[in-house]
Amino acid sequence: METPEIIVKLTPDEALVLSDWLERVQMTDLDRLVDDSAVWAPLHRIAGTLDKSLPEIFAADYVERLEAARRRLRPAPDDDADDHEEADA
Repeated sequence: METPEIIVKLTPDEALVLSDWLERVQMTDLDRLVDDSAVWAPLHRIAGTLDKSLPEIFAADYVERLEAARRRLRPAPDDDADDHEEADA
């Protein structure tokens, strides 16, 4: 019996930020970051899927779009304080 595929859903902002990060990771020494070469295949597959799904990566204003997506995804400064208070409780 074939195992069904796993589907991960991302918002456009999440996909754009993750795509950029994966691209930067792939351009570094993966051996240093990934201690098991079996992880490379799914990383490359995710990166390739994101690249095909994100026309924004070829837009002239890519850097601005990426920075805007990062800003939207970062928690507000007061959100961090709430998280720390809950963890301390």
